[in-house]
Amino acid sequence: MTKLQVKAFVFQLLSFATLFILGRYLIESYTYLTGLWIPFTAFAVGTLLAPKFQAVKTNDGEKLFMKWMFLKGIKEIK
Repeated sequence: MTKLQVKAFVFQLLSFATLFILGRYLIESYTYLTGLWIPFTAFAVGTLLAPKFQAVKTNDGEKLFMKWMFLKGIKEIK
């Protein structure tokens, strides 16, 4: 794995983990879900809302891109 691929993986993991923990807390506090429904729902929310990061080899070298449902198009990170 290249340095940018590792960076993309870490960004993906941190964004998902943040949204998962936040979603789990909010679901547990404000809904009537119990048991395994709380983490399953938080997983689905985190998966859908987290931005997607990917390292791509281009003619100019390897670059890091991000796609998120709240931003239009694909953004170049580095």
